[in-house]
Amino acid sequence: MRRLKLYLDTSVLNFMFAEDELEKMKTTQRFFEEIQKGNFEVFISTLVIREIEEASEVTRSKLEDLVKETRPKILKLDEETEKLAELYVAHGIIPEKYSKDAIHIAVAVVNDLDVVVSWNLEHMVKVKTRIETNGINRLEGYHEIDISTHEEVI
Repeated sequence: MRRLKLYLDTSVLNFMFAEDELEKMKTTQRFFEEIQKGNFEVFISTLVIREIEEASEVTRSKLEDLVKETRPKILKLDEETEKLAELYVAHGIIPEKYSKDAIHIAVAVVNDLDVVVSWNLEHMVKVKTRIETNGINRLEGYHEIDISTHEEVI
């Protein structure tokens, strides 16, 4: 059976240590246990690496350790990814102010992954976002992608 190819945005990594959100932290930790068992093929992007570098020193250290432990494949951003992300923003799917969210989705689509996993319920994990990004994806010749929390994946 083929393993799902999952793109993890930065929010998923952050919730591993979200002591102020204990339930989300616990479910995120269970998700990472499934990753450690090899049940998924896991990816992040250079954008995630950049966002980790921008975190406070304590948070950055924890996130860097998590990335080392999890060993996701790191995807580079390219012109194709940028153009697709710009379409999501231009069509009002993702607000321009949150254009990095569009990049997270686009890098997963361009690299033919199955699911974008996120805790971003405001701009990403929404039925509207799934439908509209997949409309753009089909028009541009890409496959459809799911955008879900990790709870929907495991």
